Amino acid sequence: MSEADKSPPEITLRKFDLTPSDVDDLMSWAGDDRVTRFGRRDAYTNRDDAYAYIRDSILPHPWYRAICVGPSRRAVGSVSVKPGPGADRCRASIGYRLAYDYWGRGIATRAVKMVVKMVFEEWKHLERLEGIVDVENLGSQRVLEKTGFVKEGVLRKYIVLKGRTRDVIMYSVLSSDLC
Repeated sequence: MSEADKSPPEITLRKFDLTPSDVDDLMSWAGDDRVTRFGRRDAYTNRDDAYAYIRDSILPHPWYRAICVGPSRRAVGSVSVKPGPGADRCRASIGYRLAYDYWGRGIATRAVKMVVKMVFEEWKHLERLEGIVDVENLGSQRVLEKTGFVKEGVLRKYIVLKGRTRDVIMYSVLSSDLC
């Protein structure tokens, strides 16, 4: 039985490294059209693109973590929190991706719960964490709802994904919601 077939014993979050294993792990799910369907980037088709993404985007990012299942420390997904700029630093946005083989098992939900707690503890100035989800991405909507995010409404024709203007749903959780 593969690790993906078992109930996960533990979920951990760690920083990415510029190692062959992290590049391979990123390629395994960021190269999957099912995983990248609602993302801004197309699926990766080669290791060089994955390597460059880790080097140029993930490593300098203020809060980007690998989602790991079990003791292996292999990345089966990622979660990031992007702080608002300047005067908008009271808010941040969350994003996450998970390998297809791990969908439907509560892993993204557990990881997002961990991140919400961690980021509000680490960034004392943060009052609001936002999640923006495509209206067709029902799985991601469920993740945010299960983790305490409140559905605020639909933003019509809000973003362009892969050449198409899309409607999205705005979710948020406030630091005061956790009290």
